[in-house]
Amino acid sequence: MSTIENVFAFECLDSRGFPTVSVTLQLDDGTVGQAAVPSGASTGEYEAHELRDGEEDRYQGKGVLRAVENITGEIREEVCGMEVLELAALDRRLIELDGTPNKSRLGANAILGVSLAAAQAGANFLGIPLFRYLGGANARMLPVPMVNVINGGAHATNSLDFQEFMIVPHLSGTFFENIRAASEVFHVLKKMLIEKGYSTGVGDEGGFAPNFTRQEEAVEVLLGAIEGAKYTPGQDISLALDCASSEFYNRKSASYELKKSGGGSRSAEEMIALYDEWISRYPIVSIEDGLDENDWDGWRAMTSALGAKVQLVGDDLFVTNPDRLRSGIQQGCANSILIKLNQIGTVTETLEAIALGQEHGYRSVISHRSGETEDTFIADLAVATGAGQIKTGSVCRSERTAKYNRLLFIETMLHGESFVNNPFR
Repeated sequence: MSTIENVFAFECLDSRGFPTVSVTLQLDDGTVGQAAVPSGASTGEYEAHELRDGEEDRYQGKGVLRAVENITGEIREEVCGMEVLELAALDRRLIELDGTPNKSRLGANAILGVSLAAAQAGANFLGIPLFRYLGGANARMLPVPMVNVINGGAHATNSLDFQEFMIVPHLSGTFFENIRAASEVFHVLKKMLIEKGYSTGVGDEGGFAPNFTRQEEAVEVLLGAIEGAKYTPGQDISLALDCASSEFYNRKSASYELKKSGGGSRSAEEMIALYDEWISRYPIVSIEDGLDENDWDGWRAMTSALGAKVQLVGDDLFVTNPDRLRSGIQQGCANSILIKLNQIGTVTETLEAIALGQEHGYRSVISHRSGETEDTFIADLAVATGAGQIKTGSVCRSERTAKYNRLLFIETMLHGESFVNNPFR
């Protein structure tokens, strides 16, 4: 008996101390599935709508009681009695019930919470791990971690315009060794920052936020930390950037304004030239959101110029939306897609976006949000889909390490059957 008997929800706290939605879905036989929905700070214009209460005297307007009420009321009435193992049908019903293009009536956070909990309940009902439930018997590839160790942009009040400076350990065919290398570099980096007199407080995603004098210094310090941990930059551990350029794009002047770092105002062509210069100087293997989410002409030019040299990841550009990804494929924009479940709002649509990308040779990078919880769904999703890469923050803060620990558990559970495929050879 795998029909849904009950659904309930409540406000829980995310890693920034703001409320988010927690959902428990119960089946007829007593099996349950639980989920907590993440929340982003640097959000794309075309993301599915996160429903907030807007009452300024409660959680600064960020309460989610309306989303909770939608789950325990209208959504519960609709899904009770449905077959939990038919996840695509359940998600489709939720989309139809909402009836808006961006899930704004019921809230993408309400819909996603139920979708995630249903997937977990289905796995629990069958007595199999979530990654097997979503990916089948052959799901066994662990991802390469993209570890955010220096923060800037909207995630820090420092002098860095680019949002994330990441290390990408790809020295081993095991996740265990790759994450160990990341941890060692992280701790060497902390010592180096202390010696240089920089702050070592961590931001939302666990990365340091030092007030460097120029953006290049962040890259150079990371290279020093990699070498200090006795690894070879580019060979053992490479670098990745999340520029989040929509955050510093001026639509009126159609220019990219690097105000925090004092880098001046640049055109799309000048930004592409900057990235090309950095790629030639530093072992950078991935650039995320190098241009604005609406700058399709710029993205085409950037992909033409740099696509054969480096991974170009569309986050705000695609927002895990199959329709926007399809448009990007047709126009020759980017060569990879960032995958965030709450950008689109259901598990089924997320899987569709990944499959569409894979069909057209686009890599997928499974990603967390800056407002996270202890929920480890994305770790299983990375293994289930064979995405090969995951972004889930630094190697500190327990809401980040929970995902890494889940991947370590999966690798241990697979008893040597798992592998890691280095996409950056």
